[in-house]
Amino acid sequence: MKRLGRWLLVTLALGGAGSCSSDAGTGPVAGVLTVSLTTPKAGSDGAIQFRFTGPLAPTSITAAPGLRVFSQPLTMVTRMAVTGTLTNGAVVTIGLADTRKLSQYAATIEAVAGSDFQLRPLNGYSLTISQ
Repeated sequence: MKRLGRWLLVTLALGGAGSCSSDAGTGPVAGVLTVSLTTPKAGSDGAIQFRFTGPLAPTSITAAPGLRVFSQPLTMVTRMAVTGTLTNGAVVTIGLADTRKLSQYAATIEAVAGSDFQLRPLNGYSLTISQ
């Protein structure tokens, strides 16, 4: 009987350990997304203002090297401005508690200014989000 009790205890322990594993890969996956700019005037743009939206508020925002970022408090709709010499490529990385919902995030350009501080038409400018 003692031997049966031990085997039962081992079986229950192993079965319980297997069922306590993470939620079968369906839980949140923290990480960063990169917001990249395509500009028709690479090197002569000095600032961009845009809105980042998604199902969760960002946990952090970091400017790409050589740029500065200014943002409102981080919410599901976060407005930010990036300044510096803007070229084609990454402008910010955004930390998120769950990156699995990439398709639900959007970055929308609100304004672009040249290095002379003059606003520019938004034709030809776009932002993309990648992981």
